Amino acid sequence: MKPPTTRSTVNKKLIFHRSKPLKNIFLLSLLNVLFIPSVIAQEVGESNNQKQEIYLLIEQYNQARENKDTDLLENILTTDVDQLVSSGEWRRGIETAVQGMLRSSNRNPGKRTITVEQIRLLNSEVAIVDTRYEIQLEDGAVRNLWSTFLVVRQEGEWKITGIRNMSPANRIRRN
Repeated sequence: MKPPTTRSTVNKKLIFHRSKPLKNIFLLSLLNVLFIPSVIAQEVGESNNQKQEIYLLIEQYNQARENKDTDLLENILTTDVDQLVSSGEWRRGIETAVQGMLRSSNRNPGKRTITVEQIRLLNSEVAIVDTRYEIQLEDGAVRNLWSTFLVVRQEGEWKITGIRNMSPANRIRRN
């Protein structure tokens, strides 16, 4: 037979019962404080690795353009790549894009420099890369352009799927 329940026993049970949710909240908070930084650090580390891979991809693109290396271009571009160049011409598909790039390099010989200004990871497989694109022409003139690359991860490799080249507009100053 059970001993009769006294008022103090009932109160102790109620206090213990009421404090259990508080203990759970405390434990969850503690776990968050301990583990979330490591998850965030892991994500930051992954995004840094992805950005390094994207920097390398843009450097490969620059080298391929500089050396007119069609094999490298075909390796780093998606088959459905599209490019809008500063003249307004659209190049759609890898063959058209590569042929247009070679024509452009032959028409505008000079040293090409692409400087990455910003990489914005939209998710783990898509990024937007904003760059400054400078062509030091053989006659000494310099063409300053902006290029935006849309890059995607395919079969574990970053590839360029879209390129937008823009000429900065000359501002008109009026008095």
